Amino acid sequence: MRAEQSGAEFVDAALFLGMNSADERTRIACKSYFAARLTGRVTMSLEQVGRCDDLVWRFPRQVQDAYYPFMDVLHTDMAIDRVPYEAADLSRGLAEETGLPMHERLLLAMVRNRRGTLRTVSPRLLGGPDGQVLAPPAGPELAFPEPLEGLYQQSLVLRLPVDAL
Repeated sequence: MRAEQSGAEFVDAALFLGMNSADERTRIACKSYFAARLTGRVTMSLEQVGRCDDLVWRFPRQVQDAYYPFMDVLHTDMAIDRVPYEAADLSRGLAEETGLPMHERLLLAMVRNRRGTLRTVSPRLLGGPDGQVLAPPAGPELAFPEPLEGLYQQSLVLRLPVDAL
């Protein structure tokens, strides 16, 4: 399913980076979400992809070198539609004053304009009344197939506090 069609499932940087959360419940929920959908399809705005890089690039080079092989292989192996904003997303994001940071207003506008859902661990985004923003389901930790699981374990040298997500 392409992001332009209704019903796309969106993920944000908080969910993606949540796989490296210092909080074990968050880490397991985020990792299991991606492991369960490895053969599926999700959508991510180009800005959210960039937000992941922006955070990782703040760490020393050795941490980046341990983290990026996992991210690179996951982005190659999983069908992740990386999409730009459209004019309608910008208009809606600017028009709807929500008190959220602009990157989250634009993300919500993108999701709503495409009649999609958003999976996130961002406390600012969760709990909205429209049912379009959902947390990843809780459950046991799922593993990625090898060699991706090994790369993931290597990536855990990067552990992020929940408030950094």
